[in-house]
Amino acid sequence: MHTVVLTKGVPDFREGQVSFDENGHLERGKTPTVMNPNDQFALEAALQTRVRHGGHVTLMSMGPPGYKDVLREGMASVYADDLYLISDREMAAADTWATSITLSAAIEKLGTPDLVFAGFKTADGETGHTGPQTCWCLDMPIITHVVSLDVDEEAGTLRAKRLVEGDIEEIETVEASFPAFVVADPEFVPSYRSASHRLTLKDLRAETRERAENFEDHLTIWDHADINVDPDYIGLDGSPTIVSSVDPIPKAPAEREATMVSPTSREEMTEVLEAMQPLAAGATGTAEATGDD
Repeated sequence: MHTVVLTKGVPDFREGQVSFDENGHLERGKTPTVMNPNDQFALEAALQTRVRHGGHVTLMSMGPPGYKDVLREGMASVYADDLYLISDREMAAADTWATSITLSAAIEKLGTPDLVFAGFKTADGETGHTGPQTCWCLDMPIITHVVSLDVDEEAGTLRAKRLVEGDIEEIETVEASFPAFVVADPEFVPSYRSASHRLTLKDLRAETRERAENFEDHLTIWDHADINVDPDYIGLDGSPTIVSSVDPIPKAPAEREATMVSPTSREEMTEVLEAMQPLAAGATGTAEATGDD
């Protein structure tokens, strides 16, 4: 069984590491990149399938050369047998449609996988389009919002539970034949029912973390010529999305005003207490500082 997992690099929003230019626009070249958090659930779904049924897991991403680290992160944190980076200047500034065309061409070059997994949406785009659009290009059945799944390898079918959101949340059970496309929901929880599965999981995680130290030995990089796509249909030229405007993100002041107080000053500490008291839950009235100096 061959499964392919799609992932993307997104800005690392932790610890204030995001860099913006003077107009408030994100500077990707100066901002650390991490694997999109929602793609973790797609990898978990692929790993569950690998543990239960064996086979081969491919992790794939489209982006600049720096996305090699995103693939390494995916290999080290969850699991992957091999890594593919689709990278070319011709692919730059692609919208979700041009990205989907590129990814589907790369997947077809691999051959027809049994299952393709994708995350729900990306932390920087929030559209949730790339997975379904890539599936449309591949002409596969798709199951979205998957929270659990079971594979019948002999029958060549996938049975999945998916989250249906409306006035109330409901769980729907659906079935699809291979090849199939799965969009994992953030509520996805992998299930390992036997001791042998749990032991296999432990071994695979240890194995892939070790391989991730030399991840480039398992990495293949393809450009647009390798996957046989016309530059007119990818990147900015192949993107029908038109951005009407961009609102700059206001910058926070570099410095904040601060009032220095002495912890030994009765008067100054009383002022601090009076300033903080209205912000305390359930606090009323005005405090009076008492006690000996």
